[in-house]
Amino acid sequence: MNIFTHPEFDHHEQVVFCHDPATDLRAIIAIHDTALGPAAGGCRMHPYATEEDALTDVLRLSRGMSYKNAIAGLPLGGGKCVIIADPRRPDKAEVLRAFSRHVQTLGGRFWTAIDVGVGPEDADVLAEECDYIFARASQFPTGVTASQFTALGAFTALRAGVAHVWDRTDLVGLRVAVQGLGGTGRELSRLLYEAGAELVVADVSPDAVAAVVEAYGAMAVDPDVIHSQDVDVFAPCALGAVINDATVGEISARLVSGIANNQLAAPEHGRILREHGITFVPDFLANAGGVMAAATMIYSDPTLESSRETVLTLFDRVRAVLEQAEREDRSSAEVAEEIARERMAAARS
Repeated sequence: MNIFTHPEFDHHEQVVFCHDPATDLRAIIAIHDTALGPAAGGCRMHPYATEEDALTDVLRLSRGMSYKNAIAGLPLGGGKCVIIADPRRPDKAEVLRAFSRHVQTLGGRFWTAIDVGVGPEDADVLAEECDYIFARASQFPTGVTASQFTALGAFTALRAGVAHVWDRTDLVGLRVAVQGLGGTGRELSRLLYEAGAELVVADVSPDAVAAVVEAYGAMAVDPDVIHSQDVDVFAPCALGAVINDATVGEISARLVSGIANNQLAAPEHGRILREHGITFVPDFLANAGGVMAAATMIYSDPTLESSRETVLTLFDRVRAVLEQAEREDRSSAEVAEEIARERMAAARS
C-alpha cells in the first residue's frame, strides 16, 4: 500500500498504522487536516476484507470529517480511525484499550468517538486509558446519546431538502425509503413517522426490519432494491458508496438525504443526480448533527438544549448549499466541499 499515490489520499497530514501483539490489534488513524483545530472523528470497528479496504475507508472518512466539521462551523479539523476487527469479538474491550493507548500518544492532535461498531459504552472503555475521547455514554444523561443528535440532524437536513424541492415544511404523506436501520436509522425512522411520513425500509437484519415495521407501519423491501422504490425521498443510512454506476440511474426519488457517510461512490455521481433532477443533500452535512452536539464537549460545557439548538442550525446551512447549487447549476456536493475547503484555507492563511 503506497499512501502517497493512493487514489483517496488528499494531502492528509498524518496516517498512523497501529498494532498491538497481545490483542492482535490492527488499526489505522488518518488525520486529514488540522487547520481549524485538533482533528475529530469517530472510531469504526469493522472486519474489513483487506487492509487496503480499511485504508481506503479511513482516508475517505477522515476527509469527510474535515468537510463536516468545517461546514458545521466547528473549531475542529478532520480525522478518523478504523479498527480491523469484528465488533462482536469477545475481547473487544481489550482491543479498544490497546487502541486507545495509540490515540493517547498523539497528545490531543486527534480526538475520537463512536461510529459503526463502537457505541457510547465502548467510548467509555476507550477513555479508561485515553484523555481524548468524546461522545461517551457517561457524558450524557441516561437514555441520551450522540446518535440521537445525528438522527435529529439528518431529520433537520431532510426537512430542509423537502423545503427546497417542494416548498413545504411538513412531511405529511411523503414516502421515504430508509436504507439501514441501525441506531441512527431507527431513530430517523421514528422522527419521520411522527412527522407524518410513510416509510419503506430495508436492512440486512430481519429483526431490525421487523421492529420498525411493527412500530411505525413501514413497508419492508429487500436491501438490494430499496434505492429504486417509488418514493419521494431516499435516505441512505447504511454504509457508503450506495450511489454508484449501478444504482444512480435506478433512483426515482426527487430527494436523496440520509445519514450514511460517503454516499457518492465518485464525484460524478453527484452531477448525474443533478442532471436527473434529483436534489442531493451532501452526506457530511446531513449527518453532522452528532458531531455538532458531542464534539463541543472537546472545548466547552454544553447543555442538552444548547446542543439541540446547534443541531437545528443545519436547516439553514442545508438550504444555503442547495440554493447556491441551484443558482450555479452545480452538484450540491461540490458546492459544500468548496465552502468547507475555503474555510479551512482561510484558517491556514
